[in-house]
This record gives sequence, C-alpha cells and structure tokens, in this order.
Amino acid sequence: MHMCMVVLHVPFYVEIRGNYTSNGFLRVSCNGGLNQMRAAICDMVTVARFLNLTLVVPELDKTSFWADPSNFEDIFDVKHFIYSLRDEVRIVKRVPKKFSSKHGYATLEMPPVSWSNEIYYLEQILPLFGKHKVLHFNKTDTRLANNGLPLYLQKLRCRVNYQALKFTPQIENLGHKLIQMLHEKGPFVALHLRYEMDMLAFSGCTYGCTDKEAEELKQLRYAFPWWREKEIISDERRSQGLCPLTPEEAALVLRALGFGRETQIYIAAGEIYGGERRLAQLRALFPRIVKKETLLTWDDLQQFQNHSSQMAALDFMVSAASNAFVPTYDGNMAKLVEGHRRYSGFKKTILLDRKKVVELVDMHQNGTLSWIEFADAVRRVHEKRIAQPTRRRVILDKPKEEDYFYANPHECLCEETNCDDLLGPRNSSQVSS
Repeated sequence: MHMCMVVLHVPFYVEIRGNYTSNGFLRVSCNGGLNQMRAAICDMVTVARFLNLTLVVPELDKTSFWADPSNFEDIFDVKHFIYSLRDEVRIVKRVPKKFSSKHGYATLEMPPVSWSNEIYYLEQILPLFGKHKVLHFNKTDTRLANNGLPLYLQKLRCRVNYQALKFTPQIENLGHKLIQMLHEKGPFVALHLRYEMDMLAFSGCTYGCTDKEAEELKQLRYAFPWWREKEIISDERRSQGLCPLTPEEAALVLRALGFGRETQIYIAAGEIYGGERRLAQLRALFPRIVKKETLLTWDDLQQFQNHSSQMAALDFMVSAASNAFVPTYDGNMAKLVEGHRRYSGFKKTILLDRKKVVELVDMHQNGTLSWIEFADAVRRVHEKRIAQPTRRRVILDKPKEEDYFYANPHECLCEETNCDDLLGPRNSSQVSS
C-alpha cells in the first residue's frame, strides 16, 4: 500500500502492519478539556492497534465545565486522522448497524483501569470481545501507563499526537494567522496563565480574591459532584505549590527571569478570573500584552464563540510556536505543549517551581528580600528548569507522581541505539521507588 511521506524533525519509525482481522469495535468517550482528550485519543488508538480492534472515531466531552458541544470533526481533521493511521489501525465513523441492540448485540460499557500497561489490555480487555463485539470505554484519561510499554507502542502514541491529530483547516488557518501577526512584531512569550474560574474552583485556590469571589468559587466547586475534594484551605494549597500563579505573581517572576517591558506576551488562556482588574500589575510591567481576542476581529472569532476547545486549540498552536513558553500551572495543556516543544527541537520552555516561587514572592513582598535578591534567587531556582533532553523519571507504583509521557516522550526524540547521545547516559535508569 502506498504511504504518504511525512517530514519529521527527528528520526521516527513505527512497525507497519498491513491488513489485520478485527477482533471487535472499540468506542471511546473522552473526558476533560481539549488536551486531556488529545492524550486520551493517542492512548486509545494505541490500545486499538495492540488488540487488533476497529476504533470508532472518538466522542468528545460535552459535559465538562465549559460544556463545549464540539464533535471530533469540529476540532480535528477527521479524514487526515483516519487516512494517516490506515496502516496501523482501522478507524470508522460509526459502529455498523448490524452490531446494534436491534440485532441482539449489547455494548459493554466500562472505564479501563488507570495507568494500565499492555498486559492488562491483553489479559483483561481482549477476552471481553469474545462475548461483546462492541466495547465502550466511557472514561479514557490516563488509562495507559507512562512507562514500560513496548517501544513500537510508545512511538505510535507519538505518531498519533504529532502526525495524525491535525486541527481542522479553519483552526489551522486562524492559528497560523495569529502566529504570523505575533512574529511580525518580534519575538514573543506565550504565558499560559491558568488563572481561570474552573481551575480556581477546582483547586480551591483563592489567593488575591475578595471574600465574595472566594465564596463564588467554593459554590462552583460544590456544584460539580465529580470534583471530589470540597473543603480546601487555600493558603496551605498555595504554600505547597499546588495553585496556579496569580497574574501578579507571574508578573514578578517574568521580570525576575529577565523579560523586559518591551517583551511581547501572548496570554494563552480563557477568561482571566477578575478580568482586567487582575491583569493590571502584569500589564503595568509588560505593556505589550496581547490575547487572541485583541489580535483577531470579531468576524475571525465568531465561529469559535462558545466552543472552548476550539479556542483552546488556537492557544495551543500559538504556545507551541512561541519563542518561549511559560506555564503557570502544570495542567494538561502545559504538559502537552511542553512535549510538542521538546519534539520540535527543544524550544525554550520554562518550568516554574511554584512552591519556591510563592515562598520567594512572599519574602519579597514582606520586605525580607530586596528586588535584586529576589530576582537572583528566582533565576538560580530556574537555571536547570528549562525543558532539556532527559529521560522521564519513573516512580514505581506511583504513576501519578512520575513524569508524564506526553510532557517528555523521550522514546520519540531519538533512536534507541543512540539515545544516550541526546539524553545522557546518567539519565538512562532514572527510577525512584
């Protein structure tokens, strides 16, 4: 079968499999925001390929906080997705009618166990297809292990992420327009300012908020039953480094890291909680702040209104293309953009140590540290927190705490035989227990 050639930044090989007999149909419902769903799609393609299943085009979450009604084909180029993976896995748009309940077939619904390796899917999931021709995974986030998978499966996860998952032409065209507008005005920093209502409510972080705002965020947290943690002490969470930086904290850190008033800063985020009032200090230090809403016209953005995942796709494209990327929280977008930037030649990504940052900010603001001492300390803390070539950190039996595959897919960044040339031999067995 003829294959289209794709030019990649690094050597990249996958096992070509040709035709296979399908063991059944796998339906998947992704949960979460755009980037959580993106990682899940990569994982589910990999599971379908490993078990010789026919994958149904994934269903996207419409019940998350922002209630985005977008379907897969509204965000991703579905034809490209199916075609580019045709030598790996068979993908269809819907389950054939003959496998419906009318014909006596019952779809089995279940969430796979989180962080599972290929043995789980082979021994626990594949046998289910003997009785059920259609299996529906109704949760797909983090259902595949970070580490220990066969190399060809890890590389397939990357092939899906970096080749098969292209945004729709409408999103791609507008994203490239944004990037061009920014580059024409010089280098720019993409600041992923995760100071948005959903994140603050979910994490219980209310530092800098009024009492009324703190109560509003608490009520929102209680309104979502699947946000399990309800009673949260904000100050404790912040001191542990578990809160997104506030706009004010982000402003001080960027200044300390050496970014000047002339720096063009693109805010990659939804609506900042507190609006312009909360951006005042950041804007005072960095007057050249821009957002997609200020760069593009209403006509440009009209088709994306009320579609948070499509808007997030624009921010993703800009963040991946920026001269420097600074996330203020290590959520799914931050991790996937970090991985894309590693894959694109290790573009500058500054991974903030939030626990140390808030400690230094508080010392500076209470007069314990002068500005010079504060800036020097911030720089020293982050000297080695630039995303450099390294192998993922493995923590046995604690997959949530180890490095995330999509933030650092090191298997896809070099050939296994000479990985040490890039990643360094000292990192070859970075396992913690």
